[in-house]
Amino acid sequence: MLKKRGGPDREPTFSPDISKGENISYSSLPSVDRKTIIGEHITIDGQIHGKESLIIEGAMKGKIMLEKNQITVGAKGRVEAEIHADNVTISGRLTGNVKALGKVSITSGANFTGEIKAKSISVEDGAYLKAAIELEQEPQKGIPPDAKPASIGAKPVSSFEKKPIIPGADPIKKN
Repeated sequence: MLKKRGGPDREPTFSPDISKGENISYSSLPSVDRKTIIGEHITIDGQIHGKESLIIEGAMKGKIMLEKNQITVGAKGRVEAEIHADNVTISGRLTGNVKALGKVSITSGANFTGEIKAKSISVEDGAYLKAAIELEQEPQKGIPPDAKPASIGAKPVSSFEKKPIIPGADPIKKN
C-alpha cells in the first residue's frame, strides 16, 4: 500500500499496514521471501537474471538465470527458454532445457518438452512430458567417482569353484 507523507515533493513510502504506520523497505526483506510475478498479459523476449524467485503466468522466450531461487511456470505460463535455478515447478507450457540444483516438479496440467538435469524430479499423472532426463547422484563416501560398482568388493577369479564347461549347458546355472 502506498502512503504519502510530508509535502508534495516527498516520495511515497510502502507500508504493510496503514493502521500501524510502520514503513518497510523492500530491500530489507530476505531474498527467500521475494517473488516476482510476470503476469498473464506480459510477454518477455530476452534474458532474466536475479536473486529472487520468479512466477511466470505470461509468455517468456530466452534465458532465465536464478541459480539459488525458485522458478514457477504457472498454469497460464508459456515459456520457451533455457532455465538455471535451484528448484523449478512447471504447471504450464515449457519448451527448453532446465538445469536445477535441486528438484524439478511437473504438475498434472504441465506440458514440457526438452532436457532436464536435476538432483530429483517428480511428475504428476496427467502431465505431458517429452524429455531427456539426467538425475545427478550424490557422491558416495570412500568411493572414487569413476569406480565401477562391479569392482567394489569383487573377489579374484581363482576363489570361484571351477567346473568343466559342458557344450549346450548354461554356465551360470549350477549343474
